[in-house]
Amino acid sequence: MVQLIPYLVLASTVLALPPLGYERKLFHEKLVRSSYNTSKSCLTDAAQTIKAPKSNIWAQIAAEDNLAVWNLLHDPASGLNLTHPSKAVPSDNYVYWIDTLPQNKTDVLPYLDGNATVPIKYARAIIFEGGKDVPNSQEYMIGPLPATESTTIQKLDYLYNGGMGGSVPYNSRHFDSPRSKATDPLIASIMSNISDITAALFQGGVYFGANDNRTTLTLTHGDPTSFDGTQAWRNIMFRVPGPASYLTPLDFFLLINCTGTDPSLYSMRGFVTGEKYYTSIEALRKAFNAGELAIEYDQSLDADWALVDYKTELGKRELEEKLAPTTLELGGKRYKVDKENQYVEYMGWSFYVAFTRTLGVMLYDIRFKGERIIYELSMQEAAAQYGGNQPKAANTLYHDTYYDLGAQMGTLVEGYDCPWGSTFWNLTYHSNNETVVSKNSLCVFEADMNFPLSRHRYGSSNDYGFSKLGTVKGAQLIVRAIATIGNYDYMFDYGFHLDGSLEISVRASGYLQSSFYYPTQGKWGPRIQQATQGSLHDHIITFKADFDVLGTSNSLQVSELKAVEQSQPWFPELGVFEQMEMDVSIMQTEQQFNWAPNNEAMYVVLNPNKTNAWGESRGYRIVPGRSNIHLTTLKSPWSLKNSEFSKSHLAVSRQHDTEVFANSVQNSNAPMNPQQDFSKFFDGESIDNEDLVVWFNLGMHHFTRSEDVPVTLYTEAYSSIVLAPQNFFDRAQDGDLLNRRWIEVDTESGELSFEDYGVGLDTCPVALDEPVMRVAGLGNL
Repeated sequence: MVQLIPYLVLASTVLALPPLGYERKLFHEKLVRSSYNTSKSCLTDAAQTIKAPKSNIWAQIAAEDNLAVWNLLHDPASGLNLTHPSKAVPSDNYVYWIDTLPQNKTDVLPYLDGNATVPIKYARAIIFEGGKDVPNSQEYMIGPLPATESTTIQKLDYLYNGGMGGSVPYNSRHFDSPRSKATDPLIASIMSNISDITAALFQGGVYFGANDNRTTLTLTHGDPTSFDGTQAWRNIMFRVPGPASYLTPLDFFLLINCTGTDPSLYSMRGFVTGEKYYTSIEALRKAFNAGELAIEYDQSLDADWALVDYKTELGKRELEEKLAPTTLELGGKRYKVDKENQYVEYMGWSFYVAFTRTLGVMLYDIRFKGERIIYELSMQEAAAQYGGNQPKAANTLYHDTYYDLGAQMGTLVEGYDCPWGSTFWNLTYHSNNETVVSKNSLCVFEADMNFPLSRHRYGSSNDYGFSKLGTVKGAQLIVRAIATIGNYDYMFDYGFHLDGSLEISVRASGYLQSSFYYPTQGKWGPRIQQATQGSLHDHIITFKADFDVLGTSNSLQVSELKAVEQSQPWFPELGVFEQMEMDVSIMQTEQQFNWAPNNEAMYVVLNPNKTNAWGESRGYRIVPGRSNIHLTTLKSPWSLKNSEFSKSHLAVSRQHDTEVFANSVQNSNAPMNPQQDFSKFFDGESIDNEDLVVWFNLGMHHFTRSEDVPVTLYTEAYSSIVLAPQNFFDRAQDGDLLNRRWIEVDTESGELSFEDYGVGLDTCPVALDEPVMRVAGLGNL
């Protein structure tokens, strides 16, 4: 049976009406009559198209350019001596990935704001060079593109400040599939020798090798796998295999040394189980034979409890069979797009969308009412650091760009991940000599704020409780993508509000990385299942906001609230009393800093050379939202120097084309010798009346709980920040919005005057069996 969403009408409950009388009936009729519009719109209505004022110069390199770069790198004339990655071993040279080199801002602005030519496009490529006398990983820049005889391959050194340019030692490079395969024979040999022990301890669990049919365990290891590139290790934890292996850890760890490119030199360091360390197979077997390795809790072998499906055992909620409320663009889409250039205009806003395999979605040239506010807004890193008394938990610091966060942005489910009728775009990245299209992995939609943007009622001398009432509808345009990196699903939202505010938010769902449960380890998290502990950890998501508030000459104003003792002659009876005042200053030099206690400071990026009608410098305020945190541990060996960006709430630096990224994708395995040291950005340069970049952190201290099973919920794991106008305009930017109601009551006659400004209530009957129940881009289910 086809169900229809009923026509929507505004009810008398919208306003607190008097209980009785002709006036109430008249008011209700006017309200409904003026609000109702019989025109129809469909959820399938596409956004209007528009031509971007300039081409999207930040866009991903084209598929043909990627292929040309691949062929050039593999040309014998290049001298790189490359092996295809699918056939590579650690001692080979091979391409890890190809991506887009960011444009220099100094090259872009003359094109964006004038008549300069389009900046030259380059690709970047990381090549693992295990075949060198001194093996390493080296990043290259390849261009100009499209490829011609003048296209060259050069070392990409200028982006990094660690001392080795685009190079990192071999042992610091990504622990990819060839390296994992090289360690498997050692792991299989060790574990085969103790298969009787693991079978007895773990309900038949054994490991004979990744490709051995007898293997009934799976394994994982923590990051980093090196401190400074002079050594490499794997601290391996074994788990029960299945779709929810993150939640079925075993109390058994194998620690190995895997330094260098020669697997014959790899060795065992020891085992950890029962909170004890055994340095040899003999020591482990001795403890087993003595009955010292008994496991108190058996891990669950059935993962059904950890799947995100309907759980009949929880019972049934009344009326749950009905479709939940949803956001619908009833009047048709109010934004315009240039799909080719991934350019959007909405209610005075305009911006470009770009994408890379490492950072994901990036926004450029963000303007409101034609004036640029931000040149670049991008996620720089999603870090997660764990704590625990077990090797993997204690050892783990994830940098999710290391796992190609952007390449993990997948297809979104219409009606659930994004509202029905959203605009969906594909995201593409390159893998070897091919281009991967991630279907419908970015959505754009306008959403009801579910509260008015502004509202006020005046007077109360009649039964209505007011003589005048004004209320303005709240809405925002949201750009959303979700990246599933291993166990977590990060939702990234960029919300463009009607008043000129821009909200950035991140939510986290997905499986916990858990530990085996021991009653003695409660300080690192609670027991959440039969043999599983929720591992305490931090999520820190770092963003870059390259502000251009009306140009590149900006300053950071700090307005601190201070309690002061003072007297005022018109209050003689008080004598000296305390009150608050603002201490306003301009931050002079680059620095990392934190939110003031009790939020008693306001930070505004302003243009000291531009004022509004009242003589105030025009600017944008950085408003803390929910859960703006930094890393708990500031001196951990696992995050010592490779995660400096995660260690403060905020930072401000002077823009340089050589300081594009807060982090390097090759920093994860180099906590003591990073390729990119964020702290070096802050070298005392002046930031007064300069081109400024603000770096800010969102995140969560994840105090794990049993409600994280099966997966963490987006409702709690949520962080946000708002960039809001601060004297940027002469008045609030809500007066030019027609989606408002102005109501006046004649206090003598009781007659009502109702103004809807021509904006009624559009309706949209929707057949739920067709457009609703489908995965965007994958056809009907």
